[in-house]
Order: sequence, then structure tokens, then C-alpha cells
Amino acid sequence: MKLKEFTSYLDSAIPLAYQESYDNSGLQIGLPDQEIHSAMICLDVTEKVVSEAIEADCNLLISHHPLIFNGIKKLTGNTYTERILYEAVKNDIAVYSAHTNLDMLSDGVSHKMAEKIGLDTISVLSPSDNRLLKLVTYIPESHFEKVKIALFEAGAGVIGNYDNCGFAVSGTGSFKGNETTNPFVGERGKIHSENEIRFETVLFTHLKARVIKALVEAHPYEEVAYDLYALENNNIGIGLGCVGILPEPLPEMDFLNLIYSVFDAKGIRYSNPTGKMVSKVALCGGSGASLINEAIHTGADVFLTADIKYHDFFKTENRILLVDAGHFETEKFSREILKDLIIKKFPKFAVRFSETNTNPINYF
Repeated sequence: MKLKEFTSYLDSAIPLAYQESYDNSGLQIGLPDQEIHSAMICLDVTEKVVSEAIEADCNLLISHHPLIFNGIKKLTGNTYTERILYEAVKNDIAVYSAHTNLDMLSDGVSHKMAEKIGLDTISVLSPSDNRLLKLVTYIPESHFEKVKIALFEAGAGVIGNYDNCGFAVSGTGSFKGNETTNPFVGERGKIHSENEIRFETVLFTHLKARVIKALVEAHPYEEVAYDLYALENNNIGIGLGCVGILPEPLPEMDFLNLIYSVFDAKGIRYSNPTGKMVSKVALCGGSGASLINEAIHTGADVFLTADIKYHDFFKTENRILLVDAGHFETEKFSREILKDLIIKKFPKFAVRFSETNTNPINYF
């Protein structure tokens, strides 16, 4: 299989448009026409991981954390990033990363954490905005089903767990083509009225080009009339973090023991106990301290994340238990998400987990 076929699928399944502005997800190293035969999934790309891939004859590394965050001006081996890049290129190993775009997915990193600790009624903690468009177009009755199906197949019409969503109403459209036109119905130079259907649906911003292309190709008119509106409503299926309910309330110390066990978190930091039972849990994989206020506003008893700063612990004011279980620990299950996505599309493709522990933090 060519690398571009593989990355095209991942770019679609984990849309690059979802990543944060500072991020660098997507293909890091590799030529699109390169043949790939097996992949190794890791949290971080390190020198040991590259060596492991070489020994296992894997010519594609798929990581959660991008290898390249900043621009590379030279390749002399003076930094660990330069050394890793050099070894990967020298051994024809491609590198692909899915970082904050994987965090954003409704079944992404935080959702996987919620599943691991058995949360029910899981929803997004901080829904993403400015990700939706509304498409309005006008279709002759004879071609309505054809155009509607084409739009849905291109990805329009998805609202949460529902797809094929749209609204249609009949009306009469009018137009007059000039001498250069070749109208599908009516005659050039004459006003024509046609029974049409006004059709409305929604789409994610990153699908705009694909959906409009499908509309134009399926629509019979020379000039396709359509409107696109930016929607301000939050997308409840996309965003950072999760909120869910434990099957049974737990004392705070029992909850910490649960986190210790599930995430193998040997260095848990937490704020002053509130004395409440833990039922509603907010969480965010990786560095989620910026969502502390959102977690408090949901009424959660606990906010589980990583990289909480000293002064952040003062923000709780006994309203919530803050739990820092470690960056590596809260994101390590991202590998399972990536593997499931790959196997779903390419069931016969060889894929394995890296056995290298890339956590740079040790505990005394």
C-alpha cells in the first residue's frame, strides 16, 4: 500500500482541521508514493522507538505526539529531534502523528479515558465552536434524491450520532439565461419558472470543498445556486475533555486508587479533599488545566487531567477535587484508538504497539 492511501484515510478519520493552531499533526516524514508494509504505534517518537521499528521491519511510525513541533533549519544531529529525523529518513521510515485532532474526536483520547474508568452518560466537556456550516441549495424535483444522496455521501448531514439530516420544502424558482447559456430546463433569453426543492443541511468546515464538489457534480444546472452560513452553535460531538458518571459513587480516596490502578499512575498529585463522594467526573487527557473552570461549572466532583501547575490547585476552593495523574499516563491509551481506526479500514495491514516506554518522567 502507498503511504498516501494510508495517510489520506487517517487525515479524514482524524481531520487535520480539528488540530489546535500551535499543533503539527499529520505526515511528518515520508514520500506520498512510498510503499508501506507495516506500522508501529507509539505515544512519542524517540531514538529507541526508531531502533525498535528498524528491528521489527516496520517502515511507518504512528505517534500521538508530533516529532516536529517547530521548524527544522538544519540536520546535524545536535538535538534529539534532529537525530531521530536523520535515523528515520536514513532507514526509509515514515512518521505520522495525530495529536490535538485526536483529542478533539468524540471518541478520542478523553473519551477513551472515560471508558477505561467505566463512566456512563459521557459528553464533551468543552465543545468546539466555529466548526459547522449550513448549506442551502435549490434542486429541481427530478434530481432531488440524486443530489441529496451525493451530499450525504460527501459527509454533509451529520449531527451528533445522527446522519442523513436535512430539511426540504417545495417552491418555485425562476431564472433567465443569457445568450451564452445552455440551460438544463427552459430557453435562453426567456424567464423560466421551475418547481424546485429548497434543501438545507449542515456540514463540518473541513468538508466544505468536498461537499460543494459533490453538489456541483450531482446538480443538473449549469450554475448551481447555494448559500453557506457559518453557525455559532457549539458542536456537541467535538471538543476537548469529557464528563461522565461513575456507575456507583466512590469516596475520594477510592477514586484515587481506581486511577492508580487503571492508568498505572505512580505519581498522582491532587488538591485538598472536599469530603464529598465522587459521582460526576470531568477529565481531559494530557495538559488540561485550562479546562478547570469548565469542569467546575459542570458540577463535577473531580477533574482528572495532567500538568496542573502549583497555583492551579488554589482555584478549587473546595468545589472540586483536582487530580493530576501524569501526561503520559492519561494519554497512553491513544495508541488503542489509532490501532482500532487502522484495523477498521485496513484489517489485513500489519500493525503493532511499540514496546518502548517513552515516559520521560520517573518517580522516586
